[in-house]
This record gives sequence, structure tokens and C-alpha cells, in this order.
Amino acid sequence: MSDIHEDLARIVGKNWVSSQKEERYLYGRDPGLMPPHEPEYVVMPKTTEEVQEIVKLANREKVPVVPKGAGLSLTGLVIPQRGGILLDMKRMDKILEVNDKAGYVIVEGGTTHATLKSHLMKHYPHLRHSMPDSPPIATIVANAVIHGQGRLTQQHGFNSDMVSGLEVVLGTGELCRIGSCAVSQYWFSKGPPMPDLTGLFLGWFGTTGVITKLGMKLYPCKKIRDAMMFLTDRADLVPDIMRKLGRTEMMEDIVSSFAPLPLRLKGNFNILIIITGDSEEEVEFKRKMAWDTLWEYFESRDGGFLSVPPDMKPALLAMPSKDTTRFADTSKGGGFEYSGPITPIEKYPEFIAKLEELASKYKLFYASSARVIDGGHSMMFSFSYTFNRADPDSMVRVKTALDEAAEFALEQGGVIWKPNIDEQKMVMERMDPNTLKLMMKLKELLDPNGIMNPGNWEAK
Repeated sequence: MSDIHEDLARIVGKNWVSSQKEERYLYGRDPGLMPPHEPEYVVMPKTTEEVQEIVKLANREKVPVVPKGAGLSLTGLVIPQRGGILLDMKRMDKILEVNDKAGYVIVEGGTTHATLKSHLMKHYPHLRHSMPDSPPIATIVANAVIHGQGRLTQQHGFNSDMVSGLEVVLGTGELCRIGSCAVSQYWFSKGPPMPDLTGLFLGWFGTTGVITKLGMKLYPCKKIRDAMMFLTDRADLVPDIMRKLGRTEMMEDIVSSFAPLPLRLKGNFNILIIITGDSEEEVEFKRKMAWDTLWEYFESRDGGFLSVPPDMKPALLAMPSKDTTRFADTSKGGGFEYSGPITPIEKYPEFIAKLEELASKYKLFYASSARVIDGGHSMMFSFSYTFNRADPDSMVRVKTALDEAAEFALEQGGVIWKPNIDEQKMVMERMDPNTLKLMMKLKELLDPNGIMNPGNWEAK
């Protein structure tokens, strides 16, 4: 094992590799509930060539490799289940190109959303990207790998749909480019008109390769952004409300929230609507579209718009939103986790009922949000519960509730978003057998020695 340490030091420099207990401890866990497992080594590459050399070394020595962004998934996706080498990508943080005319950016594998947002605000204030509601240190690549979402998801689909190209180190150490960048100097398309091979790497949680560069679509940054809030106390109306808003194709973001706090909103479903425009006339037109779309619920007294004072709007318009971190501090001990099924919007009432049922059953504080995806073709629903990290019993109760929520979501026809290894097994048990065989064949082809983030997407 000391030989491996020396080889890693030769590749990245002695200051960028460690086998010390304290580093191994920190890299062996994440903020969620999954049990910790420590790596033998933590290494921070600076270049694609260094990543290649590390993966080739791991193949020779049959040592696992786990690529890591910021480790914010909460579901243990970068906990090294079988030890080995933890590949921390944070030194690979360059913004390599912004193509203003074609509307895309190329970033390295460890570039954070905050870095890109700051760069665009300074140099390209007329452009923006889809920024998720996770903390700013979340990496762009990791968010795409888990099919993450952001403020533009309602309009354009998952953030992985906005990928325009990849550079990937395969599990063998070979380097390939995916998309138009495979044949062109431009990263404008992840596939079409060629076969779209990005699906071999997005959603696989690092089990098929290490993404060292990523192209991401950029979108116009409108001069004006505004927030509207619509309330109803009927869960059965929320699907139609969100669907009708999405079909206007006028709204930047649509998110329904439900929680017992604050008390003034308890029992109500709070639908946040974000609208944008380059003029007051455009924004006012979209406001009117929202009003007209939902007027029938106002007339029937089943819902209405809540006045949003100016001092509240900055928090509602913040990118990323701070609501998630505030929720994490609700319980003493500051922990939370959620199960997030992607599902048709029509399932919202059933999921809300299950959310409250599990909270009552296991005596948990809860919250939920549901974000419209791609104009209403689906939504991401979260079963969120808080726990006290100093109270093992509360952690067990939350884990049990989330397992039940995941089973329920699958029974209802949903698919689990960024599933932990237990939820992955639930998904694979229900998967078409030939589809599962195909997945395993692809994994074996791209990672013949089984070194890439083992434990994830394993059928056995």
C-alpha cells in the first residue's frame, strides 16, 4: 500500500495526496444518513492527464476509485463503499471557454456553480446558467451527473439535458470526448445529429468514468426577475395549477412547497412562480398570464395570490435559495435528508398524504417541495425530514421513513432521484430484466476491472 502512496505522489505531487487518518475520516462520510466508509487515499489531481494516470494505476493494482465533487448529495453517492482512492476534483476548477454566440461554457470537472455564476456576472452579465438550490460549492459536473435541477429546469428540463459535451476518462484510463466536440472544436451539442453517448456517464454516479470537462448551455439573463406566490389549501388542485402555469411557457420556475412552518402558511400549499423579462411591459404581461391562468381558482375561492412585499422578494429570488439550509437547522442537531422521486405531477396529492403519514408515524418534522420539470412533463417531489445528529434514534426514524417513502414512490410509478445504494436496489428489483442486463454489460465494458465507485448500480 505504501507503493501506491508513492505512485500517487509521483503523479500529483506529495502535497496533493494523503493517507492520514483525519483526511480519510472526513472523506469517508457525507451530510446524510448513509454509514461511513473511509478511503485508503485521498488525491487531488490538477489535470486530465493526472486523472488518467491515477485510473491506470488503480487498474494495475485493482484499487477502487471514487470521483468526488463537493459531496453534497446527502445519499452517500461518493462514500467509498470499498475504500481505495478518493479522487477529489476541486483543483480542476477552471472555466475554459465561454462561447457567447453559441451559448455554452466549458468547465473542468471540479468547477463550482458559484465560480461560474461569479464569472458570468463579471464578464458576461447577459448570460446565465441553471443554478441548483444546493450550496454554492456544489460542482457543475456532479449536479449534471445526478440529473440535478435548477432555476431553469421548468423551461429546459434537467440540468443534464443542458449538457453540450463531455470529456471523460474511462475506467480503463482511456480518454474520450462525447458530443460535437468529438469531431469539432465547438461544444454545441451533446449528441445529435450523432448518437448521444452522454447517457453512458450521466446518472451513473461515476461508475463508468470520470468527467474531466463538461460543456453546459447558457441562457439569456433577463434584466428583470419577479416572484409571485399562489396559495391553495387543496392538494388535489395543485397538479392542475402547476400544469396550467407550465403550459403557458411564460414562467421561469414553478415550485410548490408544503410545511408546518411558518405558522401563517400552515395547511396551505404555497406555489412560487418566478417570471422574468427585459422590460416592465414583458414582466407585466407574464404577471397577467399567471393571473388569467389561475383566475378560476380565485373565483371559486379555492386559492388566491399572496401579496409579496418588496423586502421578501430578494429571498424568494435568491440563486441558490437558502431555504434548504434553513430547513436543515429546524431540528436541534442540524441534519436532514430527503427522498426525491421524479414522477408525473398528477401524483402530488398521494405523495403529500404519504409525507404527513410518515411524519406522524415516526414523529418527525417535515417539509416538501415539488419543482415542475420541462413545462410539466414531470416533477421532482421531496419527502424531507430533519434529524438530530446527536440522537441516533432520530436518525434511524428518518432513515426508516425515507425507505418507506422510496418504496411508496416506486409503487406509485415514480423513479427515485439520486438514489442511495439501498434505493438503487429497489429500482433495479423493479427494472425490466433486459434493461438491467444492458446496464451491467455497459458497466463491464467501460470499467472491466470494476474499480469505478463500486457498490453503486450493482445488480449483485
